[in-house]
Amino acid sequence: MAPTLSIKPIDATFGAVVTGITVSALDEATWRELYAAWLHHALLIFPGQHLKRDEQIAFARRFGPLEFEMAALSNVKADGTLRLEKDNDDMMKVLKGNMGWHADSTYMPVQAKGAVFSAEIVPSIGGRTGWADMRAAYDALDADTRAKVEGLSAYHSLHYSQSKLGHDGRKADGEYSGYGFHDGPVPLRPLVKTHPETGRKSLLIGRHAHNIPGMDKAQSERFLEGLVEFACRPPRIYHHDWTPGDAVIWDNRCLLHQATPWDMTQPRVMWHSRIAGDPKSEAALAV
Repeated sequence: MAPTLSIKPIDATFGAVVTGITVSALDEATWRELYAAWLHHALLIFPGQHLKRDEQIAFARRFGPLEFEMAALSNVKADGTLRLEKDNDDMMKVLKGNMGWHADSTYMPVQAKGAVFSAEIVPSIGGRTGWADMRAAYDALDADTRAKVEGLSAYHSLHYSQSKLGHDGRKADGEYSGYGFHDGPVPLRPLVKTHPETGRKSLLIGRHAHNIPGMDKAQSERFLEGLVEFACRPPRIYHHDWTPGDAVIWDNRCLLHQATPWDMTQPRVMWHSRIAGDPKSEAALAV
């Protein structure tokens, strides 16, 4: 008997584990069911897929055009040697920065729609990836805070978030491409986002957000950090323990995510394919 699609929610306000299918070989009916499940759960986890490069890119493309096809997030250099934590090069600073809660490409003119992420090599302990449900976080706000955030926006910048780790994107060391360190206008985005496909409201916050207009910098930072601390707690979070071959896709329009620390004397090789946002719904405010 052929395997059948199984979608089992995880123990959180979002997310589901999907089994019984091979994501590189989906018929149209199964694909439509999967897409609807993705909109509902926001995070889908596919154990044991072992996607090849072209398979991962093709799967990600089914969700829309790609912002970029595939990039390694890894402490393994191109020559196979391990990147040393004590050297603290640009790529290490990026890996460390990713450990803060964030949404992808909010610092770009168009925010990403989502991402496919897969595990090739995982450390024996640590190195989990976490996600947080900003729909449930918005729903959980008290009435006064909800009314307040509805009228606020924040600027989003990778220069801002990485500067907290001593990372100057204008002085590249050659290891990191500098993606996201553009010198154009800094995007301004509302703190409350309405999902373009489901209509659900969510918080748009995270480590790239700063300088809320109408607040001084210290007040803005305290307010934004307080929102993240409130939002990213159970039952609105899930951290995945990776097994090589696992793949996930998440909705970047309503989830935050983070990497978690691991013993960097052990290799960790993950592959990220980023799905481009629709400029009609994901563009920053005109300023």
